[in-house]
Amino acid sequence: MSKIDKAKERLRSRPKDYTYSEAKFLLSQMGFEEYNKGKTSGSRVKFFRSSDQRIILLHKPHPGDVMSVGAIRDLADRLEEMGEL
Repeated sequence: MSKIDKAKERLRSRPKDYTYSEAKFLLSQMGFEEYNKGKTSGSRVKFFRSSDQRIILLHKPHPGDVMSVGAIRDLADRLEEMGEL
């Protein structure tokens, strides 16, 4: 099983300790690039894939790296809708 397959499987299980770093790795392996939406964006981060113009918005957690349960669920649902998970 490859690293990306393991990363997808972990997100599919919707763990409570899923981190932003894991999400960033997975999305980058799927061809997404991270963009901050400007100086006033706060913790909002956009991931954009130019090949099909897809956008995924995430909130970067702070002060730690663990994402909220709702953000994990939303990310998993969005990737399932796209046929990536």
